[in-house]
Amino acid sequence: MVKVTIGHLYPKQMNVYGDMGNIITLRYRLETRGFTVDYQPIDDAGDLKLIKPDILIGGGGQDSNQDVVQGNLVKNKTLIKNQAESGAVMLMICGLYQLFGHRFIVSDHHIIENIGVLDLETKAGETRLIGNVVADSRWGRLVGFENHSGRTTLGSDVKALGKVIKGAGNDSQSGEEGAVYNNVFGSYLHGPMLAKNPEFADELIKRALKNKGESDQLEPLDDEIENIAAKIAAKRPR
Repeated sequence: MVKVTIGHLYPKQMNVYGDMGNIITLRYRLETRGFTVDYQPIDDAGDLKLIKPDILIGGGGQDSNQDVVQGNLVKNKTLIKNQAESGAVMLMICGLYQLFGHRFIVSDHHIIENIGVLDLETKAGETRLIGNVVADSRWGRLVGFENHSGRTTLGSDVKALGKVIKGAGNDSQSGEEGAVYNNVFGSYLHGPMLAKNPEFADELIKRALKNKGESDQLEPLDDEIENIAAKIAAKRPR
């Protein structure tokens, strides 16, 4: 029986708007297909050296909690970047999506340096971008809930995760949502994201299995409830 290790980065500090549901979704989709899941909460990014998860998940958090984890993240940025370059599968939501970029520009005199796994930077906006988002992607239509004040600009070394159909996305201007580099994905979509986007959840699983030298052919699951939830969320007004 194949074991898949799911690492959960900073589960206590970075877990708002249902982001824990991404872990639950992956566990369900793996165990229903007969895989064994090893869940590993990671409070110190340095533990990635020993744990080496097949899929690493990170969520969003309040600004105060981002400040708490930022130092530990930067301390271990070489380790995380090396794993990203080696093809490790990662999904970072909202706050950790921002922290995986180069920097967060609070003002001309206050710049927070981050770890640069993703070629992007974020600037603080005067207003929050709140509401449901619909975006088209290579893995179908993505639906989620955004609540962020940051405006994220992508560099040339990343591609957008999706094209915004409804909502603000990265910055309310570019029409882009999220970012992709190698097997690293970033997104502003809460909700949790993977519960309403089963095809994308399976894409993470397929990439993790391929890294392990296993077949990435997955048995189809009945996603009727998940797809209904996505349709309902997509119709909700912002």
